[in-house]
Amino acid sequence: MSVFTSLGLRYPLIQAPMAGVSDVQLAAAICELGGLGSLPCAFLNDEQTTKQVRQLRAVSNAPFNLNFFCHAVPAPDDNIQQRWREALAPFYEEWDVQAADAPAGPVRRSFSADQAELVTALKPAVVSFHFGLPAAELLDAVKATGALVLSSANTVDEALWLEAHGTDAVIAQGIEAGGHRGMFLRDTLDDQLPTMELLSEILDAVSLPVIAAGGIGDRASVRAALDVGADAVQVGTALMLCPECNTSELHRRALSEAPARGTVVTNVYSGRPARSIATALTDRLGPISALAPPFPAASQALAPLRAAAEAAGEFDFTPVWSGTRPETCREAPVAELVSDLFG
Repeated sequence: MSVFTSLGLRYPLIQAPMAGVSDVQLAAAICELGGLGSLPCAFLNDEQTTKQVRQLRAVSNAPFNLNFFCHAVPAPDDNIQQRWREALAPFYEEWDVQAADAPAGPVRRSFSADQAELVTALKPAVVSFHFGLPAAELLDAVKATGALVLSSANTVDEALWLEAHGTDAVIAQGIEAGGHRGMFLRDTLDDQLPTMELLSEILDAVSLPVIAAGGIGDRASVRAALDVGADAVQVGTALMLCPECNTSELHRRALSEAPARGTVVTNVYSGRPARSIATALTDRLGPISALAPPFPAASQALAPLRAAAEAAGEFDFTPVWSGTRPETCREAPVAELVSDLFG
């Protein structure tokens, strides 16, 4: 059965859960239009998650998705951090900042027993995961609520693993997608495929519904994915200039410059591969650096540089996530964009 038939939604559309960019306003707009709105929870504590769910339910009775990360948390390593600070030293000098000036930033949480209890209490219709799945007992607790479980696969092997471990549907995340790659079985980028090719291969390999993600930003790409057999599409970058999206002014400016700058898959912002608009940091360090600490520890030493640059109106050290098709962004209401995608 189609995921979207079971949820009773009008459109086979999932709003990508873009942490730091999307919240209740965007999720509510998508829900009320008949798609699946998403709340990204990786940066939220339990109280904040509960508050956002209550706010969403106050304006919409439609099903929604809560999204969580389930990455392995690295042990602190002063040597790795020191090597990373040394790599960043020329930038510290240029911006006249000290590594110790790092402001406290949001912590990327990995799915825990506390969050499983929260899901049990909140009972969302859908729960999605990035970077694989949580431990079996935590996943069992989520599934016991009746929630549909989704997770991202970047390869056929990951899709097969997700099917074997209890996922209800697979998000086929092509290389075009913005933000973090959901990869979890391997860390190489050599086997990453374009969305349509990955979608076709995963559809052939698994018996689950498959959702296409990456480069989906206009009616032609939606139709192409659905015609191949996708159960739905997940859209992120195309929504980022909508007024319902809380994309920062700097990020909005970066999106306007993205066609000229281009995008790169980089690990220098967080320690995991993620697609961002190219910046001075990715240009000079290279998109992939062996010196970047493991996710999410790379962001700590960047924090004072980011703060200084943003204060000066620059995004040289800001993770300005974008897919490969930033030209699909429009400063238009979500309802107009969704109508264009599915009209």
